[in-house]
Amino acid sequence: MELNIKIYKNRTQNSAALFEKSKKYHVNGVSHNIRFFEPYPFVTKSAKGKFLEDVDSNKYVDYWMGHWSLILGHSPKPVRQAVKDQLDSGWMYGTVNKSTLELSDIIQKAVPVSEKIRYVTSGTEATMYAVRLARSVTGKKTIAKIDGGWHGYTSDLLKTVNWPFDVSESSGLVDEKHVVSLPLNDLEKSLEILKMVKDDLAGTIIEPVLGGGGCIPAEEDYLKGIQEFVQKNNSIFILDEIVTGFRFRFGCLYPTMKLDPDIVALGKIVGGGFPIGVICGKNEIMDHANTTKQEKSERAYIGGGTFSANPATMVAGHATLSELEKKGDSIYSKIDDLGEEARNQLQKIFDGKVIVTGKGALFMTHFIKDGITQIKNASDAAKCDKELLQKYHFEMIARDEIFFLPGKLGAISNAHEKSDIKKMIDVSSRFCETM
Repeated sequence: MELNIKIYKNRTQNSAALFEKSKKYHVNGVSHNIRFFEPYPFVTKSAKGKFLEDVDSNKYVDYWMGHWSLILGHSPKPVRQAVKDQLDSGWMYGTVNKSTLELSDIIQKAVPVSEKIRYVTSGTEATMYAVRLARSVTGKKTIAKIDGGWHGYTSDLLKTVNWPFDVSESSGLVDEKHVVSLPLNDLEKSLEILKMVKDDLAGTIIEPVLGGGGCIPAEEDYLKGIQEFVQKNNSIFILDEIVTGFRFRFGCLYPTMKLDPDIVALGKIVGGGFPIGVICGKNEIMDHANTTKQEKSERAYIGGGTFSANPATMVAGHATLSELEKKGDSIYSKIDDLGEEARNQLQKIFDGKVIVTGKGALFMTHFIKDGITQIKNASDAAKCDKELLQKYHFEMIARDEIFFLPGKLGAISNAHEKSDIKKMIDVSSRFCETM
């Protein structure tokens, strides 16, 4: 590790100087906690296709892909051109604009639950408002989430995100008693917990693929079982498809699992690389946010924010989804095959030392220890060797110009090629030999 740090420092001297300056302005030098890694993160000056280029002119093949939001790669031509054209007409109106209608039309056709839509500027806001809607509709307070489930920094859901799950995630939280957590893919235990809070259960919120908690797909029977209980209880079933929406198919993942959510949160891909969050829901649910109909005591007061539905974001999202609508079969087939190749080859070369989780173009390598033989939930993932995973990712950054945010899952975009997977496998094999 010391040799890799030395190599990295030699190659990133301008980044080191700029990051020292950044620490004078920003908490820990960053504007998002997870963007920091030791000894310091490189400073990016540009991004195009599959590459990030830093201020020292190192070019990294990127598997972080803007927090997994860039399915077409960095700065794809259709999105770049659409935004350039929009800038000539303005980029912030603060009024209703036609671009919003065009993006909503394409989302509504692809996502059946989106009978009504409300835009915000982050996934955090989308899940925050989804929870508020559930509480407004039901008149109840308790929300159930998943151990390891990440729904942004909203205080409503900032619980059991990081191991150990029985320790509070933050000071300053005042409503943790109204959030309960469920173990992913353990239906029996999850139903036991839900039954204990059923009288005050406003709803559940679940990611179809647990992203930050380990890139772990939820089992179809698990999701169906949770949905059945929740809806029979007259509570609200919320799916957080901020990561999974438009990642595996043109639309959401839930129809392939024969689910019928009441609310779906979207983000990432649907913004085309611009800030976005989307609350999609059934008419009778979303109508609770209608301020022209509801009394103050009855409504779910959901704004959007100054920059919600700004035309630059709307045209970037529309250009991205239009490209996926036109070329989705070939794009999804390509990136899913590359993801499958990555998972299979990593599993093969590490030969019993790792479990590689994921789905489609998403994958994560877990270095196993403590007798772990399968990874079905965030507790299993947390028992793996995270320090070794970070060393593995950092070695690829320092020596091979391959970028995974250390400790996080990888996302393959349409800009990646089979040769990129081969190189990643080759350097992984070298790392395996030194373990």
